[in-house]
Amino acid sequence: MSDVTEKNSGLSRRSLLKGAAAVGGLAAGSGAITGFPYVKSAEPKVLRYLGTAVNEGDDISKKCFADTGIKIEYVTATTDDVTKRVITQPNSFDVLDTEYFSLKKLIPSGNILPLDAAKIKEFDNITPVFTKGELPNGKKIGGQGTAPWKVLYLDGANSKTFSATPTEWITLIPTVYNADTLGIRPDLIKRPISSWAELLNPEFKGKAAILNIPSIGIMDAAMVVEATGQYKYADKGNMTKAEIDLTMKVLTEAKKAGQFRAFWKDFNESVNLMASGETVIQSMWSPAVTKVRSMGIPCVFQPLKEGYRSWASGFCVSKGVSGPKLEWAYEFVNWFLSGWAGAYLNRQGYYSAVLSTAKANMEPYEWAYWMEGKAAEKDILSPSGQLIEKAGAVPDTRSHHDRMGNVACWN
Repeated sequence: MSDVTEKNSGLSRRSLLKGAAAVGGLAAGSGAITGFPYVKSAEPKVLRYLGTAVNEGDDISKKCFADTGIKIEYVTATTDDVTKRVITQPNSFDVLDTEYFSLKKLIPSGNILPLDAAKIKEFDNITPVFTKGELPNGKKIGGQGTAPWKVLYLDGANSKTFSATPTEWITLIPTVYNADTLGIRPDLIKRPISSWAELLNPEFKGKAAILNIPSIGIMDAAMVVEATGQYKYADKGNMTKAEIDLTMKVLTEAKKAGQFRAFWKDFNESVNLMASGETVIQSMWSPAVTKVRSMGIPCVFQPLKEGYRSWASGFCVSKGVSGPKLEWAYEFVNWFLSGWAGAYLNRQGYYSAVLSTAKANMEPYEWAYWMEGKAAEKDILSPSGQLIEKAGAVPDTRSHHDRMGNVACWN
């Protein structure tokens, strides 16, 4: 077994929670998702799923329906619009898929319902990246920004206050995470790229792009500023006004000089920019790189010496969800963590929050390529079956431990 496979996190409260669950008779919400295939019930099970499309997909929704009978209706918006919708229209969705950095805006609104860890079957097997801020081997992970373990727990079922110690009540049940960097077109650049500073290299004038999601893009900009030696931040996720002004001044000057071809806001835009060759270096997400490569176009998710900007996502539900629909939400979350969806997203270059179940749903050669950074023993296919790399290829993403062990900051 690879040491990437997660070990039981062993939270001391777990035995108590299990006892409470047994007394309460949690039924469908208990995490028991056995009994496939799904047997149709009289009442249709429908969940409106609000998110950014990063973890969405027809294959996932079809598999979920086949296994559980739950129909997922995707409500897709940009990162900032997801946050606005939660605050202004909490009754317009059931399940929320969002990132941990959004929680400092969302929790005070009272519009999302914390989930009960006792009802999540795989909760104790969630990677300690989320629960402890460390790799399975115990190595600590960089904590600048909104690291997930800082905002994972709440003081109580109706609390608007984060807890510094583990509790039963979870802000977001972890689903996926990753460590982002720059995407490049090696066929058009034709030389090694090793630093975030290259984003502002005049060599790439008019061929560079940075993402235009303020909570994330500012972090990429700060990585660039530090890499160029202009400034060292105490915490890139908690800048002073003077630090924000400095960072924006650097970006503004670069923009006026014509450095940037675009400021992209969504997945497809980033893919189109890179696939067309309009940009050769840009902020990028792992599945976007996978998508470009599945089109037969060279694209690399480039490791950089200064480290990675990391992110993490999870599920919660709207405050208006109750009764059977709340049970369906727990059933859906438990299904998502049971392995099939995790394996699907791992094949995009993401990391499932429960690596053990994802591993059980992947071929050994796939796990070795995506998670251990080993050369491909067989052809590597995208989740939809398109060729990404031929046998013998070495992944540009390195191993899970190498990447997550070199996180510089979180969104």
